[in-house]
Amino acid sequence: MRHRNSKAKLNRPADQRKAMVRNLITSLFLEGKVKTTDARAKVLSAEAEKLVNKIRGKEDMNAIRDLMSVVFTKEASKKALDYSKQLDQTSGFTRMTKIGVRAGDNSSVVQVELI
Repeated sequence: MRHRNSKAKLNRPADQRKAMVRNLITSLFLEGKVKTTDARAKVLSAEAEKLVNKIRGKEDMNAIRDLMSVVFTKEASKKALDYSKQLDQTSGFTRMTKIGVRAGDNSSVVQVELI
């Protein structure tokens, strides 16, 4: 049964949604911050938190293997690994800040950044 098991679908098929989230996570680790819509930011924040928690206690090679299954570039995986090593907290790795609304369609824009 799938009662109360909801997922943000973002008006995309599953393969496109997965690719979009992977692109957002790669950009977040490369740049340190990403501007996106509110719904995408919520999905991005949750997935980035899960990924950082997944690699935190692992050895380098196993962590890199886990990272490369999600992020697209080696630079992003190295930055994510360095970021996870310097953490002393167990959650709350991202911060969402509301910026305003987008001019074209009036959707709320949020900046997601690594803390």
